[in-house]
Amino acid sequence: MTDYSEEQRNELEALESIYPDSFTVLSEKPTTFTITVTSEAGENDETVQTTLKFTYREKYPDEAPLYEIVSQENLDDNDVTDIIKLLEQQAEENLGMVMIFTLVSAVQEKLNEIVDQIKTRREEEKKQKEREAEEEEKQRFHGTPVTIENFLNWKAKFDAELLEIKRKKMKEEEQAGKNKLSGKQLFEMDHNLDTSDIQFLEEAGNNVEVDESLFQEMDDLELEDEEDDPAYNPVDLDSD
Repeated sequence: MTDYSEEQRNELEALESIYPDSFTVLSEKPTTFTITVTSEAGENDETVQTTLKFTYREKYPDEAPLYEIVSQENLDDNDVTDIIKLLEQQAEENLGMVMIFTLVSAVQEKLNEIVDQIKTRREEEKKQKEREAEEEEKQRFHGTPVTIENFLNWKAKFDAELLEIKRKKMKEEEQAGKNKLSGKQLFEMDHNLDTSDIQFLEEAGNNVEVDESLFQEMDDLELEDEEDDPAYNPVDLDSD
């Protein structure tokens, strides 16, 4: 007959010596404890970590222990799901043998894989950004290649904008023509316009200046003397 209590007690002592800094007993009935598992350091000394909680069933190791993840660092939901599946698989494969060390070791390897995946993913992201930057630089110097499709799209947009400008201009000109008043309309709107010239002369008074340069001196005028006219006859004047 298997002494389950003895096997569980011996395994606890072994686990405490293997994981002195990460092994913690939470209760004795039922026996419950935690082990914190940390990956190896990554490229930038980054790590991922999880704390596993185990509880012995009465007939462990012939029955699988209860297990769960109580905390984690730098793991996403998919990673947590994968770890739970891994624990389930390992527990089924090791029924009948004490298995906590085997389960923890499997999780340790998984965490190391996750760190490597993070490194690979970041390298791919870096390369992708470099490719995008190079492509953007090429576009800046070479511009967008002209195709029939994008040329027709551009021309349709250009024609539409030009037509809109013409419509606005015609509308503005039409509005300006409506607002322009005739001379008659101006006089009808402002009756002071018909007396403005007279008012100007009255206000000027004696201050109206005449530009004499506009007129020639009388001596310069070539006027024909009547006495020099051969047809001139003073008698004809007296008879009138």
